[in-house]
Amino acid sequence: MAETMKDIMHPGSGTKPDPHFPHAPEEWTKATAENTARAEGIELSADHWALVSALQEYFAKNETPHIRTLRDALEEKFHSKGGIKYLYQLFPGGPIAQGCRVAGLHPPPGSTDESFGSVQ
Repeated sequence: MAETMKDIMHPGSGTKPDPHFPHAPEEWTKATAENTARAEGIELSADHWALVSALQEYFAKNETPHIRTLRDALEEKFHSKGGIKYLYQLFPGGPIAQGCRVAGLHPPPGSTDESFGSVQ
């Protein structure tokens, strides 16, 4: 008997999530993240993976994240390393927009607004 709605809707899709990324989207893998990052000129380090994991966890807990609250959460989580400024060093295309692409997530509205000079 199926245990969850996911089992009912997608029988046989019993792929186990990566234990290091328990909140990752179902279709996401570290290999796809590495390919996306490489295509954007980024070599992923432990700090990049920490941001990827943080983004995935935030999106798992907040179905429709607001750009401002997400930015504030990242600022707080990475404050000891330099906050948002530090994250821009990791992801020059924007820690939210570019980070979400690598994390397999859709960036929230407003994270890539060119009219305000944001980066993609």
